[in-house]
Order: sequence, then C-alpha cells, then structure tokens
Amino acid sequence: MKKSGFFWVSYADLMTSLFFVMLVLYIVSFTFLQSKQGILEVQAQQLAEIKNVQKAIESLDTTYYQFDKENKRYKLNIDARFRPNSSNLNDIPINKRNEISKAGKNLYDKIESIIDTSKTIDYLLIIEGSTQRYNNNWQEGPNLGYKLSYQRALSLYNYWKKEGADFRGLGSQCEVIIAGSGYFSQSRDELNENNNRRFTIQVTSKVGKFLHKKEVPLKDAQEEEVSESFFDKLFN
Repeated sequence: MKKSGFFWVSYADLMTSLFFVMLVLYIVSFTFLQSKQGILEVQAQQLAEIKNVQKAIESLDTTYYQFDKENKRYKLNIDARFRPNSSNLNDIPINKRNEISKAGKNLYDKIESIIDTSKTIDYLLIIEGSTQRYNNNWQEGPNLGYKLSYQRALSLYNYWKKEGADFRGLGSQCEVIIAGSGYFSQSRDELNENNNRRFTIQVTSKVGKFLHKKEVPLKDAQEEEVSESFFDKLFN
C-alpha cells in the first residue's frame, strides 16, 4: 500500500509538472502568434495605403502623361526637346514650355494631395536629364554628357520652381534629386536619338522607411525589415 501510494503521489507530481510546462508553452506561443498577427495586420494596412497612393499617381492628367505599357512607366506626352548641346529651356518653343509648366503643376498638385492625406510615406522625386548620342561622342567624352544632362535637369527644376511648382517646398516628405544620366539613361529611345534630348521624371516612395516606422516591435525576437518600391513611374 505504501509503495502504491508513493507511485500515485509521484504520478500526480509528474502530471502537475507537465501541465505547468504545457501552460507556459501555450502562453509563450499565444503571445508570439498574437504579436505576429499584429505585425501582419499593420503590414496589410500599409500595403493598402501604398496601393491607394499608387492609384493616385496613376490618375495623372493624360493630357500631359501617357502610360508606356512596354516599360511599365509613364512618359511626358509633350513633344519638347532641347537643342543639341544646350541646356537652355528657352530653346523649347513657348507653347511647349507652357505645356511643360502645366505638367509640372499637375505632378506637384498630385504629390501635394497625397502628402496631405498620408503623413507616413516619404517620396523621392528624381529629375533626370539625358543627352543625344552621335559620332561616338559617348565614348570620346562621356563626362561631357553627364554635365550637360545634369544642367538640363537643373534647368527644368528651376523652370518648374519659377512657375510655382516648387517640389522642395513640399517639405521633408518629398526629397528632390537632380541628376544627369548622360548618354546612358535606361529610358533612352534607341530608335530616335533626337528624343534623348528630353528629360525624365521618376517618382519613388520610400517604402522601406515607411514600413520600418510603423512596424510593431517584438521583444527578444529578430527584427525584420521589409523594403520594396510600390511604383517607379518614368515620364519621358
């Protein structure tokens, strides 16, 4: 009888210990999964907001912008070119400059509207110039192409600013980069080099920073960073 009683006492202690272990594991698992669910819900909300912003950009005025299905980007729907080796925007006829001004204001109003409705997303606006290839000039003097294309981009930025579309005036949510790709832009027109005296505009959201700011922290867990671009529209 004594041995039997000892067995049942030991058995009860064992079951109590196992129950305690299972309870701890359940609490830990439940807490972990609940935290993960919180992160997934926040990321789903973020992606929904990103898609809304993308739709807003895609609603740019088709009078000035057209969608390039082949390259999955937007192009400026205005036949405006610089003269060869020139960065003077006054080379472009006045009627075309007026259209460029309206296109800039349309883009400015669109980004300003998005910023007003979404305070959590930052943007990178790249104004990029390019240059025309001829007589192997891209091999003999590639640096000249970079300088000229940068000057063209700067000329466009200053023109838009003069016309009231001051993108840097939008504040810290819109970072402006003025760049020149010279003879090597990825958006080059390989069939008509004359078209490579134009400029391109690239708008990108800083999604990595946006997701990082809103991510729910997990204690004692490895931090995960999600970074992706939700749109990369090029206007040519």
